Amino acid sequence: MKDEESDNRLGSYLRARRELVSPAQAGLPSSGIRRVPGLRREEVALLAGISPDYYLRLERGRDKNPSPQVLESLARVLKLDDIERTYLLGLVAARPRTPRRRRPEHVPARVHQLLAHLQIPAFVEGRAFDVLASNPMALALSPRLRPGENRLRSLLLDPEEQAFHQDWPKAAASFVAALRTTIGDDTDNPRFVELVGELALSSQRFRTLWARHDVRNLDGGTTTVNHPVVGELRLHRDKLPVDDVILVVYYPDKGSDSDEKLQLLAALSHTEPAEPTEPTEPTEPTDTAHSRPADTPHPKTP
Repeated sequence: MKDEESDNRLGSYLRARRELVSPAQAGLPSSGIRRVPGLRREEVALLAGISPDYYLRLERGRDKNPSPQVLESLARVLKLDDIERTYLLGLVAARPRTPRRRRPEHVPARVHQLLAHLQIPAFVEGRAFDVLASNPMALALSPRLRPGENRLRSLLLDPEEQAFHQDWPKAAASFVAALRTTIGDDTDNPRFVELVGELALSSQRFRTLWARHDVRNLDGGTTTVNHPVVGELRLHRDKLPVDDVILVVYYPDKGSDSDEKLQLLAALSHTEPAEPTEPTEPTEPTDTAHSRPADTPHPKTP
């Protein structure tokens, strides 16, 4: 989150969305040479019924309090859906910024108990997609769901996670858009700043998607993944708020092929010997014991 973007969130959003609307989509002729992608500023102003000078002031952050009527007109011209329109209106909502009390994300004890009883992949994530807790079935589904991992970071930087998702481009776009929605006006949150900064430096895909200013809610849905042991799985996803964290569960249709494969995966995970929490004999530290970088892909599931 660059300083200029944080200081002029309305202008950055309008500019990004303007560049994604073609003249044909706006009902304008597209003949001639165009030096900018999407619509020109004066074209947006004309279609929205405002003056070009006023629209220029909005994009450059000189006027940060347009009326709801102006925003509604801009949302129509920029082809915003309901989620994007709500986000646009929220960018200028009149509410004073007060210092936020930073509380560490905490998984309630009852949720740990729930995870232990669930026989489907389940885990707890924070606002920035950090995995805070997970059950054995979640780890059997993907080793990237262990506590301490970040789901968006894995999705963008780990080749195994990319291969895991049957439609990786769509998954990446959805996660990045959901992160922007989650951040909202909490742009100075240290965890968000750290994650966005890291991914902006490490992933060209992230930089491209982040520049689009897409916003989405990543709630329930259905996804297809390619598991290295049992093959293709079609799973439903539900995200359930619990206090300040989110419980995420994946489950198949009852009696489906994916249901049978998930049961097989559960059986296989139960037959594998559990790793001891402490070594049974003293061992000498090796040079590689702690040398794997944080973004090095995890070994494939056997």
